[in-house]
Formats: sequence, structure tokens, C-alpha cells
Amino acid sequence: MNGTGGFSASGRSMTTSTKRRFSSSRSIFTAVLLSFIAAVCGDHRVAAAQKGLSRVMNSINVIQPYKYHGMWVFDDPAAGLVREPFVSGIDTMIDRVVAGIPDAADGFILVFSKTPFPGHELRLDWRREDGGGNWYFTDKLQMEGWLCPALFKYFDSAPRNLYVQVKRK
Repeated sequence: MNGTGGFSASGRSMTTSTKRRFSSSRSIFTAVLLSFIAAVCGDHRVAAAQKGLSRVMNSINVIQPYKYHGMWVFDDPAAGLVREPFVSGIDTMIDRVVAGIPDAADGFILVFSKTPFPGHELRLDWRREDGGGNWYFTDKLQMEGWLCPALFKYFDSAPRNLYVQVKRK
């Protein structure tokens, strides 16, 4: 080590000018590498956007429904949804599954996914498309309900099955 405190890869001390050249070369390499990565990622983003795949979708989703003017609704700012209502049977399903949750009307946690996950309590089976939304049936409650097109904020297409868990917030 010399007075500048640097070593070369071989263990010999580097002069200040050698360290500057090495640092400059490393900076150029880093800039080129980052430019390459940005170009590759940018190409993927453009291709994804052209295919309509630019939004990020979780495998397991969480919302917090609550009652507003007597209706079950939920907010999801990331999806651009405010007071999105549950209607046409889904509201009645919610009434049934939250019956044991104290103060559910003030909000509860609803976890959902198109794949089974540990702790899911309900499976909804796809029945048919209607009015831009989709009808689902659950054997457990022997009920059918309609999910509006907001479903597509979470899934590219209507899942064959939805798995649901509800719990106290």
C-alpha cells in the first residue's frame, strides 16, 4: 500500500492516476451495463404494454370491504376503485360469511386468489359471463353472485375458480 491507500488486483499498490483510470473505467462499464439493462427492460415494458400486460397483478389479493349506505363496497386506490359495490348476490354471500365477525360493517379483511391458498374458506366456481361481469356459484353457501368488470383489475380474464378467506381487521 502506498500513501494513497490503494492496491491493484495483483496486490501491488496503485498510484492516484491509476486509481482514477480504474475508477473511470468502472464508471463507464457501470453506465454501459445500466444502459443495456434499461434498454432490455424498456423493450419488455413496450412489448407488455402492447399486449395489455403492463399492470402488475398479485397472486393473492387483499381488500377491506365495508358498508356504505347499506351496501358492501371497497376501496382500492392502486386499482383506481373507490366505494366499488358488491351487488347481485355477492352482497348476500358477504352477509353470510361475515355473520360471525364483530363490526364487519365497519370493515373486514377479504383475501382472494384464483389459486387455492392455506386458510381459504370459500371456493367460487365460474358459471357464465353476463353484462361485462361474471357469475360465480359456491357449493358451501348454495348461492350464486355476479362480479362486475372490476374483477379485471385483478385478473386478465375471469378465473375458473376464486378462493376466498374473510377475517376480522
